[in-house]
Amino acid sequence: MKTTMQKVIFGILVFVAVLALVGGGFAGGFFTGRLTSSHNNGIISPILSGETPVSAQGETIDFDIIQEVLNILVSNFYGELPDAKTMAYGAIRGMLLTLDDPYTSFIEPKIAAILNEDASGEFEGIGATVRMREDGYLEIVRPLPGHPAEAAGLLAGDLILAVDGESIVGMGLYEALGLIRGPADSEVVLEIGRPEEGDTFTVAITRARIALPIVEYEMLDDNIAYVRLTEFDNTASDRVKAALEELQSQNPQGLIFDLRDNPGGYLSEAIKVSDIFLDEGLIAIERDSEDNEQRFYSYDGDVGEDILMVVLVNGGSASASEIVAGALQDRQRAMLIGETTVGKGSVQLPHNLSDGSQFRVTIAHWFTPDEQAIHGNGLTPDIEAPYPTDTPVDQDPQRDRAIEYLLQGQ
Repeated sequence: MKTTMQKVIFGILVFVAVLALVGGGFAGGFFTGRLTSSHNNGIISPILSGETPVSAQGETIDFDIIQEVLNILVSNFYGELPDAKTMAYGAIRGMLLTLDDPYTSFIEPKIAAILNEDASGEFEGIGATVRMREDGYLEIVRPLPGHPAEAAGLLAGDLILAVDGESIVGMGLYEALGLIRGPADSEVVLEIGRPEEGDTFTVAITRARIALPIVEYEMLDDNIAYVRLTEFDNTASDRVKAALEELQSQNPQGLIFDLRDNPGGYLSEAIKVSDIFLDEGLIAIERDSEDNEQRFYSYDGDVGEDILMVVLVNGGSASASEIVAGALQDRQRAMLIGETTVGKGSVQLPHNLSDGSQFRVTIAHWFTPDEQAIHGNGLTPDIEAPYPTDTPVDQDPQRDRAIEYLLQGQ
C-alpha cells in the first residue's frame, strides 16, 4: 500500500511529467504575453479522459517506472527524503535535461518572480549580457559599462560556473539568470572560469539596480544620425520613431542603427521597429516542428523608409535584435556591420504554474525573409568589424567603420 507521502509525490510527478511534455507558442526570448496554447501533442486529452498518455512518437508514457523508483527510495534510502515539491521539481529538471535545449526551462517560484519584472529597461543584478552555450556553460557576452560586473573585473568570454556555491553548469538559461539576479545591494558570489588563462576564481559582486536607457540618439560629426536601441521593451518602437523624427529634422546624411548587446524583448515591438525602416514586405517567419508557420509583414508609410542606413550588431545581439537585423539585411535595406550575432532564434511559450513557478517550452524557430535560420547560426555581418578587448573606452572601431561606410555613400 502506498504511504501518504508516496501518493502525494507520485501525483505531483505524474502531473509535472505531463506538463513538461505539452507544447505551446511563445516567441523565444520575448515577453509576448501569450500564456495559453492550443497544442497538446495528444497528451492532455487522454489524461483527462483517463486513457494512457502517449509521447509525440506514439509511445506509451510509462509512469510505472517512476512509482517503482519512488517505492525503492521510500523503503530503502538511508537518510531523509526531500519534501514532495522538491522531488517533483527534480523530476521536471531531469526530463528537461534529455531535451538538449537550454531554453526549455522550469523556473521555481522565487526565481520566476525575479524574471517576471516588467520590461521597463530596469532590473536588479550584476549588469552583464550573457548567453547559454551549447555545452551547458553560461558565458558572459559583455559586462555593461559602469555596472558591477565590469567593476568586479569580469570579461567577455568568462564562464559563470557556480552562484553562491551552487553549480549552474547544465542548468536552464532562465533558472541560471534567476540565481544571478537579485535585490540591489545584496551580494552574490560567482565562481568564474576564464578559458583563455585556464583559470577559475571566485568573485563577490554587490548587485545594483540596472537602468538601461532604452534609446540613445545624437547627431555625430559629418552629419551622421545615430540611434542605439538597448532593449525591445513595450515602448521601443515609439521611442525609436520619436528619436528618428527629431534627427531627420536636421537632414542627416545617413543613419547608424545600433543593436549591439541588445538581448531582445517584445515580439510585437521587434515587428514595429522593423516596419519603421521597411516598406511593404516580409519581416520574419515563425515555423514549428511540423512546418506550420506564421508570417509577419511590414507596410508602407513610415518615417525611416528612405534614409541611408547601416545596422551595428555583435555577439550580444540576440533574439528580437536578430529578427530586425535579419529583415533589414535580407530586404537589402541596410548593411550589417560588426560581428556575428548570438543565434537565439527559438520560440518559447511561458506557462505560469499554480504554485508560482514557470515553465517555458520551445515550440518553434525564427527565419528571416530569405529563410536564414537564426537559431544556432546567428547573422553574419556584411562587413566584419572586430571590437578588440583592449579598445580604449573613448573609441569605437565598429561605429567608426559604419561612419566610413555611410560617408562613402555606399
